[in-house]
Amino acid sequence: MRTQVAIVGAGPSGLLLSQLLHVHGIDSIVLERRSRAYVLARVRAGVLEQGTADIVRRAGAATRMDAEGIVHGGVGISCGDRRIRIDLAGHTGRTVLVYGQTELTRDLVEKREALGGKLIFEADVVAIEHVEAGEPSLTFRHGGIERRVVCDFVAGCDGFHGISRNCIPPHVLQVHERIYPFGWLGLLSDTPPVSEELIYVNHERGFALASMRSRARSRYYVQCSLDERVEDWSDERFWAELKTRLPADAAARLETGPSLEKSIAPLRSVVTEPMRHGRLFLAGDAAHIVPPTGAKGLNLAASDVHYLAEAFVGFYGRGDEAALDGYSARCLSRIWKAERFSWWMTSLLHRFPDQTSFDRGVQLAELDYLAQSRHAQAAFAENYVGLPI
Repeated sequence: MRTQVAIVGAGPSGLLLSQLLHVHGIDSIVLERRSRAYVLARVRAGVLEQGTADIVRRAGAATRMDAEGIVHGGVGISCGDRRIRIDLAGHTGRTVLVYGQTELTRDLVEKREALGGKLIFEADVVAIEHVEAGEPSLTFRHGGIERRVVCDFVAGCDGFHGISRNCIPPHVLQVHERIYPFGWLGLLSDTPPVSEELIYVNHERGFALASMRSRARSRYYVQCSLDERVEDWSDERFWAELKTRLPADAAARLETGPSLEKSIAPLRSVVTEPMRHGRLFLAGDAAHIVPPTGAKGLNLAASDVHYLAEAFVGFYGRGDEAALDGYSARCLSRIWKAERFSWWMTSLLHRFPDQTSFDRGVQLAELDYLAQSRHAQAAFAENYVGLPI
């Protein structure tokens, strides 16, 4: 098999890249280790920056997103009796869009299939070779048969544990990592959201988040120990804990129901450098992970593939390799700023096991400053809606 760009991974980053390349007449093939059903069932984030939504529109895959997505012009932060509303639109002139990553993935899969895109599920890539010179090739197993793809470039969009990142030699690869001593226990339910906007909660028992996927489907989180097991959390226990942590007015409005999905996600920050090695390019979780507190994971993946698509368009359209050469540095400049904001939000809103009275005092002072300073709120809003792409 021969293609111009071989994409490893059919998450949002790989699918979006394939669709952006299609718009510009560049051929690609997407190889995904998991089944189609598995990919479409994964429950992930749901807050899209305006820049991300614009990229999806340029890819021609925004019909359902624009029809069903919920525009949010603000976000709430709660601590004790204090409620802070950050006016995102007022400070920046921009908003965010609530639209589940699961739905976006479905839109992109269906768009690629409708256009005859080369999308192969249950294709386990076992080797990526010749990325340092000449024509790269990928070997994958599908249906019990080993196959090979030859290409001009490889885009590794296969996540932190995928093969792509591990193809960069250890002496070249730098991994910067921070592990947080807690996780998020999340529950998805077909119940109306407790608030029209997201509420982030700093509570003495730990962080909580009231979020949503639609006007009839809610997504809630509570901070938990990494020792916790999902099996130990009945729906009743989760709802009781969430109600305890939510501000009183929100708790009074909370509607409960059976969980559709429940899981525990550990929190960590990871940055991989460089994001290019020869003709192999990393994008999305293959290159970086952010704690979900700042809603940056999917959005960083979208900016990565936007930059990468631009670089490929420049190469194939004008023979210009400058954007390919500058891809890693361009991405990392934005990634580190998003990592900083996500780390800051995580530090601000969570209770750490070794937190001292001094640490707590600083945390409360930071929240007080955010509540009183228009400049602090403007900085928060600028980062939350997304820095320029």
